[in-house]
Amino acid sequence: MTNRGKYETRLDPALWAYIDEVNGWYPSEIIGLPIDKQRAVYDKMCRAFHRGRPSGLRASNGVIAAAGRDIPVRRYQLADRATRALVVYYHGGGFILGGLDSHDDICAELCAGTGFDVLSVDYRLAPEHLHPAAFDDALTALEWAAVTTGLPVVLCGESAGGNLAAAVARAARRHPRAAIGQVLIYPGLGGDETAGSYIEHADAPLLSAHDIAFYRDVRSAKRQSPDDPSFSPLRDTDFSGLPPTVIITAECDPLSSDGEAYRDRILAAGGKAWWHEEKRLVHSFLRARTTVPAAADAFARIVAAVGALGRGDWPY
Repeated sequence: MTNRGKYETRLDPALWAYIDEVNGWYPSEIIGLPIDKQRAVYDKMCRAFHRGRPSGLRASNGVIAAAGRDIPVRRYQLADRATRALVVYYHGGGFILGGLDSHDDICAELCAGTGFDVLSVDYRLAPEHLHPAAFDDALTALEWAAVTTGLPVVLCGESAGGNLAAAVARAARRHPRAAIGQVLIYPGLGGDETAGSYIEHADAPLLSAHDIAFYRDVRSAKRQSPDDPSFSPLRDTDFSGLPPTVIITAECDPLSSDGEAYRDRILAAGGKAWWHEEKRLVHSFLRARTTVPAAADAFARIVAAVGALGRGDWPY
């Protein structure tokens, strides 16, 4: 069982059951294993947590032809129903884990809940492909989606995928077909690791400050600048022109302060941004959405945010 520490009574029993189940599949010490072993265990865990796809939905695999490589994608669509927007989704996994299958049910439910098509992007992973490989794939996917489908695009990503969504939103903000909104779910944005949630929740369940440092270092090329905004979006010096942004974080997560800081920078630059910290939840709560009521409520807020931005609404 996880060493619960100060979180013993802070988190609900249902959430602890989820945390213990995750750690049963993917214990924290696995971070010391070779990457291929980590991926095999993670993929097995994802299959165990998969909740199936809603009915009336179809999913099709394809590739985006890029310079010298193909980017695998999966598109989710409601059968016999035209869509008014496309969600480009970047999965989590610390930049080293995950793919089209790891977040399949989440993407399917996002499609069913919003009525929008969802395009899941299988970007290149570290350490085989260091920064900016994942960012380049993520940006290429947005550009391809906007031109090929002709639909307004909402960016969405969680954890590492939230970092990619924010970096892509910045890179494409002057593009004629820039994203019309972005929803970031407990993103890692390269914030101040000496303050806020990084200190208060350094040893939080399922993601620690030590884990964050590992994932940051494993995707860093030699002489990687921490001030590169495509690597750390919060290190940018200009937050103007970003699309309407919703950030959802978990209270008991070292990364939560990144969401607050990102909101504040966008607002200071005259943009639209809303940050909500989900109380008594932890990093990766999306997988708990069917067993933990607070996680279900949080996921409903995420679906509603994506839906509102895709319709051009700003209810915050």
